[in-house]
Amino acid sequence: MTVGCHEDDRDPDRSESFGEMLLGGLLDHAHGLPPDRVGPALADAVARMGGREARILLQDYGQRNLVPLAGDGLEDGDPVPIDGSEAGRCFLTARPVEVPLADGVRVHVPLLDGGDQAGVLAVTLDAVDDDARRVLRRLAALAAATLQTKNGYTDLFFRTRRGEAMSVAAEIQWSLLPPLAMTMSRVAVAGILEPAYDVAGDSFDYALNGDVLHLAMIDAMGHGLDAATMATVAIGAYRHARRTSVELSEIYLFMDRAIAEQFAPDHFVTAQMLRLDTGTGRLQWVNAGHPAPMLIRDHRVVRRLNSPTTLPVGFGGDQPRVSEVALEPGDRILCFTDGLIEEHESGEEEFGEDQLIAWVNQLDRADREVHAVARDLSHTLKRARGDATSDDSTLLLVEWRG
Repeated sequence: MTVGCHEDDRDPDRSESFGEMLLGGLLDHAHGLPPDRVGPALADAVARMGGREARILLQDYGQRNLVPLAGDGLEDGDPVPIDGSEAGRCFLTARPVEVPLADGVRVHVPLLDGGDQAGVLAVTLDAVDDDARRVLRRLAALAAATLQTKNGYTDLFFRTRRGEAMSVAAEIQWSLLPPLAMTMSRVAVAGILEPAYDVAGDSFDYALNGDVLHLAMIDAMGHGLDAATMATVAIGAYRHARRTSVELSEIYLFMDRAIAEQFAPDHFVTAQMLRLDTGTGRLQWVNAGHPAPMLIRDHRVVRRLNSPTTLPVGFGGDQPRVSEVALEPGDRILCFTDGLIEEHESGEEEFGEDQLIAWVNQLDRADREVHAVARDLSHTLKRARGDATSDDSTLLLVEWRG
């Protein structure tokens, strides 16, 4: 008996379109590309789609400029300031920006990997249509993922992003950090460290495990290598405890023991550990001698999240009590170290939390992503403190999107 052939039984079309051929060619060879060939490979792909003057612009560590990556086929030039430039607007909004030119269109596309904003791809085309936009968007996504993968094998991208000499302590801290930003459907995170090239004892960490976002912010006493070493041990102990899935209050005990066993009795680390259920908005936290975080609702600080606290890590305090609050969609939590509010000129008053709250209310606006708010807040606060940075000043901004 012969079985009839129906139209639905035919093989689907698997022929290669131009876009698939372009992206596939990059993807097929990405695993074997030396780090210094990633930029030229992307420039070649741009040229094959009719583009020219390609630039890969990477954010510098101070989050002030976008610095061109050098490579065959890539346009060189001076760093581009994030504030006041079209490339910077693309970077801050995480959206493409198109600029008409006399001989075409300059297109800026964000380099996004897991919501982390690495930089911007800039290309000039004779004309732009939806097909070109789609291909460029996918090229930028592939480039961002490849840069992130290759970053562990090279110093090239680090050197590009470094705008000035960096202390050894800062080198240690930057190697310890997770990506500065993460944007997912339910939650967004952004952090910034100042002074970027001389930070020592401040650090933060986070991980999204299923529906639960884990966060920690620490401030190790002192400056220089001693503080950086303490911060490294504290974050290592935090990650160990987190990955062992111990209770939130017990994480303090792991960190406390690690610091007490490795450092002198007068050495300590203030710390704050949080867990956010991204499905329900339930936020829990414990505090070990750290400034209380702030709850931002409808783009204004509505309260400090004061809670029972225990002694700083390393002093053998009691197991801390867990505090809890129910967030509403759009709520943001601001965590910060004391360097942000205690800066002052000799004999003058400290900057203080009231001024911090006033600036948060002014800068946190409805149309701005958390990484843009965190960056502007840190830079604005530094200017408001008279550009003084006698101590590390670090902030971490978290948004529950609901």
